[in-house]
Amino acid sequence: MARREAPQSARAQSGSFGKSSHSLAAAREERYAFLTEWYDPTAALMWSFQLFYYPKDGSVEMFDVKKHQKFLKRVKYNDLDPKDLYIGNRVNVLSRQLNLIDYGDEYTANKLGGKKERTLAVIKPDAIIKIGDLFELIHAFDLIVTKAKMTTLTRTQAAVFYSEQQSKPTFDNSVHLLSSGPVVAMELMGDDAVSVWKKFLEYVETTDALREARAQFVMDGTESFGHGSVSLAAAAKELQFFFPAKNDYGPPNTATFTDSTCCIIKPHAIAEGKETLFLFFQFNMDRANAEEFFQVYKGVVPEYPGMVNELCSGACMALEILDTNQEQSFRDLCGPADPEISRLLRPNTLRALFGKDKLKNAVHCTDLPEDRVLEVEYFFKILDG
Repeated sequence: MARREAPQSARAQSGSFGKSSHSLAAAREERYAFLTEWYDPTAALMWSFQLFYYPKDGSVEMFDVKKHQKFLKRVKYNDLDPKDLYIGNRVNVLSRQLNLIDYGDEYTANKLGGKKERTLAVIKPDAIIKIGDLFELIHAFDLIVTKAKMTTLTRTQAAVFYSEQQSKPTFDNSVHLLSSGPVVAMELMGDDAVSVWKKFLEYVETTDALREARAQFVMDGTESFGHGSVSLAAAAKELQFFFPAKNDYGPPNTATFTDSTCCIIKPHAIAEGKETLFLFFQFNMDRANAEEFFQVYKGVVPEYPGMVNELCSGACMALEILDTNQEQSFRDLCGPADPEISRLLRPNTLRALFGKDKLKNAVHCTDLPEDRVLEVEYFFKILDG
């Protein structure tokens, strides 16, 4: 069908590996198929694979699309979460960072992609103080944060963003509130995400149990604490405003690069729903960037390869923490790098509370005082320059 309808599509080009149907999958065992790309930095080549995921036991296998041969035999792989299987995401399979570019068959497309939508959500300045509570609620509404950024808008930028509402009597007030302080912009993905986010806003604003929180979210009582796209078309336009293509520029981040230190919330902590730690910018790290960022540890600590694998295994959150205390107060809050030691000696630290092992230890923090601003600049000037 893909060959008849769109002969140049990725699904049509995938050859016989892309012909699985619902009946064929059901006859054997349910499996999801994806077309993926992997860039090999050593050979400077782009490889195309078809990735199969078997939800029954969490196993995976891979085929080389170009060579039409098996690349990886079926093997159980516990580090791949089914909720991460959506087009546009990156997943790590045995240290290979795979970009999911298309569904591999109609069954997978219908099963996983039928109702998936992306929408823009903005948390306005008055509600920033409650961002942790809001992230917990977003998780409860089965929405995935695929991009996130804390930024500030000038009055002109806010007016451009709200330009289609210029005739409304609330226009001036909306522009004033949106440009009155930092905001958090997010790309949310999920089933019927546009309508679900609308319900989210209504829930927080009208539920009796949250009335007190609502009063805290919006200080002047005249505006919603958040903004949501009204349609898929509006979402596409508004997402481009905050998250433009690579060669374009969106609103700047809020980094100060003064009296600050870097913190990274690692992918495993985000995947396990621990978004409540805090947020400034959400990244999907390329392997080359992760290796460059951790270069200082190469040849020094045996965990270096694992540190790189963990950092590029999924979305991570980079924070600039204002830390004027020269006695390394934020490092004290993080605790020892090994969570087991943290739980013994510093049970109330971040790594003791959220870490699993030396690699999945919840957060990275800057080790040396002289590297504090350099690490902040790496994320907020180089990667988000």
